Amino acid sequence: MTQDHPADPAVSAQVCYRHPDRHTLLRCSRCERPICASCSIDAQVGQRCPECVRAEGTQKVIPTGPRRANTAPPGTLAFIIAAAVLFLLGMFNENLDQLFLEMFAQANWLVAQGEWWRIFTPVLLHASLMHIMFNMWALWVLGPQIERGVGTLPFVGLYLASAGMGGVAFYYLGDPGAIAVGASGAIFGLFGIWFNWALRRRNTMHGRALLRQIGFLLLINAAIPFMIPGIAWEAHLGGLVTGFLIGEVWSRIKGPNATAMRAMVAFAFAALAATLVLI
Repeated sequence: MTQDHPADPAVSAQVCYRHPDRHTLLRCSRCERPICASCSIDAQVGQRCPECVRAEGTQKVIPTGPRRANTAPPGTLAFIIAAAVLFLLGMFNENLDQLFLEMFAQANWLVAQGEWWRIFTPVLLHASLMHIMFNMWALWVLGPQIERGVGTLPFVGLYLASAGMGGVAFYYLGDPGAIAVGASGAIFGLFGIWFNWALRRRNTMHGRALLRQIGFLLLINAAIPFMIPGIAWEAHLGGLVTGFLIGEVWSRIKGPNATAMRAMVAFAFAALAATLVLI
């Protein structure tokens, strides 16, 4: 693959400094240069680039590779397990299913009465096996690289903020008597941040390919509500816009405190979502 010029880490922080055609969310924890999974080497603390490993001398390291991609990081895994456990419990016990619905579903009239947390909790519930399979598959595909690149706490904040803002959109644009369940708002937040990163990398071959893939998936998902009734397109839209905006802010955060700053930004969006339904 070719590119007009090598990526400057200070300008294009999300392109591997050794492979400028590869989009990445990983950084060397010592020199802060962006590195792809092929270049990343696990150290006792964080990941290192090959140059820093050579400079530090002999140490016990474990090269990263395909095995890392096969295991979801803790935030992604926790959201998947929580949704799966509640779905299975509800599937085998109708009383529990009804209880979970009463506790966690976004019932717009209850949100209007002050139960603001309901804009976040629908991510725990799903209406059918196909519903949860699609959402958890999307989370498994889209989530791990984001979480490994920005950190678990910022990822959790992103997921909750996207879910919350999706809930806000459903609250204001949906029927006052409507009920919503599912993690689609949060999933669309992940779509949104990938779309932002692809758009920012559109001048590279890899960025253009990623932009086409994400754009195609977004077009399909945008068409689904017109073909299948009962889809909360409002939550999709709210989550997508939120993920895009958080990605835009995150792209401007650099330095040793980047992980903490990204977490603060994401949770600020989540707090804003709660505030918007309270007022």
